Amino acid sequence: MTPHKLADFETDHDLPRGDYETQLEALQHRLELIQAAYIAQGLKGIVAIEGWDASGKGGLVTRLVATLDPRFCKVWSIAAPSREEAARHYLWRFWQRLPGNREIAVFDRTWYGRVLVERVDGFTPEARWRDAYDEINQFEALLLADGVRLVKIFMHITQDVQDKRLIERLQTPWKRWKTGKDDYHNRAQRAAYVAAYEDMFRRCSPPAAPWHVVAANDKKWARVRSLELICDALGADVDLSWPEPEPALVALAEKALGKTLF
Repeated sequence: MTPHKLADFETDHDLPRGDYETQLEALQHRLELIQAAYIAQGLKGIVAIEGWDASGKGGLVTRLVATLDPRFCKVWSIAAPSREEAARHYLWRFWQRLPGNREIAVFDRTWYGRVLVERVDGFTPEARWRDAYDEINQFEALLLADGVRLVKIFMHITQDVQDKRLIERLQTPWKRWKTGKDDYHNRAQRAAYVAAYEDMFRRCSPPAAPWHVVAANDKKWARVRSLELICDALGADVDLSWPEPEPALVALAEKALGKTLF
């Protein structure tokens, strides 16, 4: 696979309103069917999401889980590790959050923090974060070998679009909780993050678990494109056909309800 260059994903797509709503509804229904198959067949999946501050990760997660059964879908919002987590191997806290059979786990930021923020801000010595590429590939290989379906989405926006969204967050009272000093600290290190992201794509995109970069200047287009990728990955080789109801159960229901069902 050719390594991703973020400059190749700065096209301003435009998705008409009617097309967006129609496609979103269809994709959410497709996700419902996929989740039902996971529950019925004991499957498990992970959606791993990374991207710039204000790139639309939260909006994607909202649309992703909106129609799913929350009993079998868990969203993990990953922030700085707690004291207990920091005292252990950096992957420890992710092992605790892996999905079991019948479950889908969504990670809003991921184990890649080791080669992103920890690299850029110098929280981890260079030798350790360089080791992490192989550690992460091995970690994901273990997940795949265990039957986990893994899809990794990176949401990319230009500096101009990020700035507009940061301004909007400050000017819109109910959005102010979304922004803080870290956004501007990270913004000042954009070049370092571009290098870290592109190294991540190059080092951690094996054929079975590649990174998918989504041009996210247009939020609606990005949501639709991301959901397409997620549906394709989670639904790959999953049997979405359904068996006929058991005759004994049908007979029991018809007797209890006093009507013919089929």
